[in-house]
Amino acid sequence: MKNSLYLSLALLIASCSQPSKNMTVNGSIKGFQKGTLYLQHVNDGGFKTLDSLEITGTTNFELGCDLEEAELLLLSISEDIDAERISFFADKGVTTIHTSLKRFKYDAQIEGGTQQELLETYYENIERFKDQKLGLIELQLNAQKDGNLERADSLLLEMDKINRRSYLYTINFAMNNKDSEVAPFVAVSEIYDANVKYLDTIYKTLPPKIANSKYGIILEAYIETVKSE
Repeated sequence: MKNSLYLSLALLIASCSQPSKNMTVNGSIKGFQKGTLYLQHVNDGGFKTLDSLEITGTTNFELGCDLEEAELLLLSISEDIDAERISFFADKGVTTIHTSLKRFKYDAQIEGGTQQELLETYYENIERFKDQKLGLIELQLNAQKDGNLERADSLLLEMDKINRRSYLYTINFAMNNKDSEVAPFVAVSEIYDANVKYLDTIYKTLPPKIANSKYGIILEAYIETVKSE
């Protein structure tokens, strides 16, 4: 009887000592059968490890943490500051990531929640602007080599127009998705160097829940810093 009681108490203490995990990320990494996998987030200009897993003889993994709100998390096979990382917008629930060790970041296939889907939509659309700009950069360099300065200057103006369109797209995207934590995130990560009036406009459209989220608070503080300068 006493043994049963002690066992029950031991199990209770063990369960209470384990941190709760309302967010789980699982999946597989082809070719990665020995090493340590880290779940991290950005903290004070660096990366803080939220969970880790030593992998031996398997390519499958499962990590987790207790999230207070939706947040950008990172998956890495090293804690080095310059290590390759897979970023994903996590929320309570399950995110699944399949990738390879050889192309860790670029082979990543991510299945997540609504925030991750929204962020992927943003990146897919913004990539079009980047591709257009890269094409113009090549043409502009060729024009310079050929000594066609008028053509080179014209292409610079076209690149500037693409930059403005990409900024406008991001502003509209953030305002149209103001009910998601992704809105202030793209504002502070993608167009931080935009005119502060546009950032202020985005912030003022955010509902209280999002304005008081991690990225809402960062956006507000950044706007105040820029204005004070």
